[in-house]
Amino acid sequence: DLQICQHRAPTCCTKKMEESYQAAVRRERTQSIQALNFELKYMIVGHITAFQEAFESLLRFAENRTSSLFETAYRPMAKEAAEPVKELFTDISLYILGAETTVESAVLRFFDSLFPLVYSRLINPGITDLSEDYTECLRLTRQDINPFGHYSKNMVTELSKYLWASRMLIQALSLGIEVINTTEHAALTKECSKALVKMQYCPHCQGLTLIRPCVGYCLNVMRGCLASVSELDAHWREYISTLEYLTNEMAASHDLEIALTGIRNSINEAILHAQLNGPQLSATVDKVCGQPRRGGDLSSDSIVPVKEATEAQTFVMAHASLNNKRREFINYMKRSRTFYASIAERLCDGDLVMRDSSTCWNGEDVV
Repeated sequence: DLQICQHRAPTCCTKKMEESYQAAVRRERTQSIQALNFELKYMIVGHITAFQEAFESLLRFAENRTSSLFETAYRPMAKEAAEPVKELFTDISLYILGAETTVESAVLRFFDSLFPLVYSRLINPGITDLSEDYTECLRLTRQDINPFGHYSKNMVTELSKYLWASRMLIQALSLGIEVINTTEHAALTKECSKALVKMQYCPHCQGLTLIRPCVGYCLNVMRGCLASVSELDAHWREYISTLEYLTNEMAASHDLEIALTGIRNSINEAILHAQLNGPQLSATVDKVCGQPRRGGDLSSDSIVPVKEATEAQTFVMAHASLNNKRREFINYMKRSRTFYASIAERLCDGDLVMRDSSTCWNGEDVV
């Protein structure tokens, strides 16, 4: 009653043993593919982690640099500006990690929060009554009167251009892991399971437990079994080319490091622009929001020193680390271009087939 290992000679196999063999080949094939995938997946996961660590380091440096701008140049608003600055960099981080947000909404939200502070601490330092209603009015007015000139829009344009490649790279790396995970659990067809049993276990039914499949026979069976996985080849090659393009974009014109460290200067220029146009802004705000109560100068207890920016050394190290990681990673990924095209050859390599002996199993007999 054998279905797969039918042979003219007497056999020691039963139908139940054939079923056990089918379960065994399915398990072994999954394990073999997992072992092949492991190195590739390990490299991608490692690069995501290394990239995120270097990126977080650059982000902290840029945030400290921006905070120190308020501490050194705009002390009257340093304490209150700390929260909007923190929010801005959190939003940038979330954007790069793929959150449903935009650079524009992050930057404009920051300038909405900044305008009430600039207006009440720098342009009109005598204002004491900064009620919630008045603050909200200033926030909304910012969108109409554009106190920061073209600097806020320029910052959106620059950051969007620079951060896009980083966001795409993180998404592309995550997609790569998803693809690899899916191929690990690709179901074997019934025909494939039977072909694998015939190749690996049917010799056992004749007591030939040491004989192994012929190389050509193994390749034919594996290629048939992995036809659906091999179809990924063209897409995988295209995927590697896209990764190469993105890493080159990041290293060239879309330089993440330049974008993040330039935030401080953009904010400084924007504040200076608002101060220069202070009288016109005050006249417009008075018409729209009314005149707030005025009092003495700000008390000094609202000024809390902000930690000085991290040493430039940290930035240089993070910058170099990011560049090295990009280079190492793309060189490795370029070597994996043929990963899905050569998967059958790699599975037939090693202990599975007979290489040095003159005899091997061809599916029917020992040859």
